[in-house]
Amino acid sequence: MPCPVRQRCTRSKTEARKLALGPREEHEAIRHARQAQQTTTWWLHYSTRAGIEATIGQGIRRCGLRRTRCRGLEKTRTQHVLTAAALDLIRADAWLTGTPLATTRTSRFTRLRSA
Repeated sequence: MPCPVRQRCTRSKTEARKLALGPREEHEAIRHARQAQQTTTWWLHYSTRAGIEATIGQGIRRCGLRRTRCRGLEKTRTQHVLTAAALDLIRADAWLTGTPLATTRTSRFTRLRSA
């Protein structure tokens, strides 16, 4: 049917606007998860994960944690243990010397824009 406000909904000249809905169970699960994320309990639980994610990110950036030098589970495990010890030393040094925590990373494009 012709619609008097078609220009507000779609740019198509011939086709009508289509709405696709996923399964109801999936929608309900997402809605429930989003509601749970607004609680203090969820944020307290998530803060632990955020700390772990930051540690893994630091290991990837500073110590090359994505790749191992040797093959085999035992050697890989040894490298990961030594990497964790190195990260502990790096963090202890930063704490003892009073090095401030880094600010949130800004992209190269953003840095160019501000220059």
